[in-house]
Amino acid sequence: MNISRAAFTLLFTVTFVVSPALTDPFSGFRADQLPVPQINPPVQPAGYAFAIWGLIYGWLVVSALFGIWKRGADPGWDKARVPLIISLAAGTPWLAVANASAVWATVLIFVMAISAVAALLRAPAADRWLLAVPVGIYAGWLTAASFVSLGSTAAGYGIITGALGWAYIGISGALLMAVFVIWQSRSRAYGLTVIWALIGIIIANGTAQIGVSGLAAAGIIAVLGLSLRPNGPTVPS
Repeated sequence: MNISRAAFTLLFTVTFVVSPALTDPFSGFRADQLPVPQINPPVQPAGYAFAIWGLIYGWLVVSALFGIWKRGADPGWDKARVPLIISLAAGTPWLAVANASAVWATVLIFVMAISAVAALLRAPAADRWLLAVPVGIYAGWLTAASFVSLGSTAAGYGIITGALGWAYIGISGALLMAVFVIWQSRSRAYGLTVIWALIGIIIANGTAQIGVSGLAAAGIIAVLGLSLRPNGPTVPS
């Protein structure tokens, strides 16, 4: 038990939150970053959905400040802090990496997502609104974002199939990961965030890609049902 973990969590939360101000804006991989340009690929949610980053940034800052103030050497918080620090440290340069390399951005965002999920699974039930909930939202969005990055990059290199095929693969992969995480953590914050991303995919595709929208809609039903199952959450968030 050591307050240094709380200090590192705060440090990397701050670097993560301020990094967009120090990096060129990123709204998807540029046409010149991939052999087959991916402009608004069907696996990607509508632009408005990315506004959730404001909520994620703000709540993570509140969590880190509360953590160092009131839970500086709390063993329950410390278990979650190690993977959370890894995720935030990897996330700090992510925008700069994404502007330079789609492949490395995809690798890095999976590191972020997996470590964020690990933090969620270790988060104690106590102080859930100040740790489990913000980490759950962060991990839920990264689950969706990692498969968006994978689908865009793989389609951009013509691996297996094109953008539409990778939309189905990406959504399916995100749903499989989400089902596992919700089953283990029973985090409603995580599940609702995945649903937010799926709604964004439906808005982006509409009836133009009815199959993609239908898969996302089916995913919403599955994630919602699993998140609200009546046997009570392990991480009640």
